[in-house]
Amino acid sequence: MNLAIVGSGYVGLVTSVGLAANGHHVTCVDRDHSRVSLINHGICPLYEPGLDSLLQTLTKEKRSLIAVEDYNEITDSEVIFVCVGTFSESTNKTDFTNIIDAASQIGRVLQRAPDYRLVVIKSTVIPGTTEEIIIPTLEKYSSKKAGREFGVAVNPEFLQEGSAIQYSQSPDRVIIGEHDQKAGDTLERLCHELSSCPVLRTNMRTAEMIKYATNAFLATKISFINEIGNLCKNLGIDVYEVVKGMGCDPRIGDKFLNAGAGFGGSCLPKDLAELVLKAHQMGYEAQLLRSVLKVNDNQALRLVEIAKKRLGSLEHRVIAVLGLAFKPNTDDVRAAPALKVIPQLLEEGASVKVYDPVAMRQAKMILPDGVKFCASASDAINDSDGVLIVTEWDEFKDESLYRGKLVIDGRRTLNPEKARQVCRYYEGVCW
Repeated sequence: MNLAIVGSGYVGLVTSVGLAANGHHVTCVDRDHSRVSLINHGICPLYEPGLDSLLQTLTKEKRSLIAVEDYNEITDSEVIFVCVGTFSESTNKTDFTNIIDAASQIGRVLQRAPDYRLVVIKSTVIPGTTEEIIIPTLEKYSSKKAGREFGVAVNPEFLQEGSAIQYSQSPDRVIIGEHDQKAGDTLERLCHELSSCPVLRTNMRTAEMIKYATNAFLATKISFINEIGNLCKNLGIDVYEVVKGMGCDPRIGDKFLNAGAGFGGSCLPKDLAELVLKAHQMGYEAQLLRSVLKVNDNQALRLVEIAKKRLGSLEHRVIAVLGLAFKPNTDDVRAAPALKVIPQLLEEGASVKVYDPVAMRQAKMILPDGVKFCASASDAINDSDGVLIVTEWDEFKDESLYRGKLVIDGRRTLNPEKARQVCRYYEGVCW
């Protein structure tokens, strides 16, 4: 099929590559000229394991994936996926500017299209957005009626950064929120070509909520185990032993129960905050979800508290921070715990040295002046008074790197028994 992807950010690019790899001709539309140029030259503008080589193959050999700036180039596309961002980093709240602009441009494409087209919303939007904002915009600029002359469906993404390619090829479920049956049928046929996983068809508002509820639940599990971990530490209990016992219960499992410095990234903090705000606007206070955010806001700073307790004062101390991305195998630093830790260290008067295998470029655009960016983990660790491990990259798991050092581990990156044998002092956030 001829498919179009509007937006070439993380979700858009992974979706484009996944669809093209399955034999479809994909046209990716983006207003960013430099990004379009990079994609057409087979150069990945973001870090995701396996994405760069696959993109290079698709763009240079098969020519099954191209990027363009002009919406006129997608008039022949049978299905148009919307993957634009819906959150403003500057105002820290939902921003519909991008999605309204995309819907208006797609509406003009629909106006010129001679036959039925399907518009699929993959962007994460608060429940009700597709009905109340996107469809009216599409109808206004197309002069056509949704459900009759074009279709609309919501298809939330559940990509996991660091393993997105595998997940796009083999998802655990597909959610289809359909405006009408024809739209749902069209999208389900395409989805069955990609995977044999379970497909749940529902209305658009429910599909939108499934995305938010999923992320809210995952965030809740993380803050829950961090709360338990903080209690365990005061009681002299290893929370990871507790998790082993909990995980044996099939009603609970052990996923997302890694106690430590808390969650970050582009999804969990943002989606949870948006859901809390939406609840407030409706006159309902989501107390549990607010607490999840509050626990998470404080969790990363516990590394600084422990370091301060062990060193007496951080003023004029040299502190190495290992890990800037919010998780391994990504360069995404959005809402990363390190971005809370580093400013606090500076405020306490410390000199800060940092290292991350892939997220240095992204972090340099965000971190305050005065932070020293190092060429390696050992470079950051050398001459430091203390080391804070904030992201559990594999290269940080060698205990011998920390010989004679004070180490505060935010991710259970090191084996505690081995670490205590080589470190001058070793302590975990929750153990």
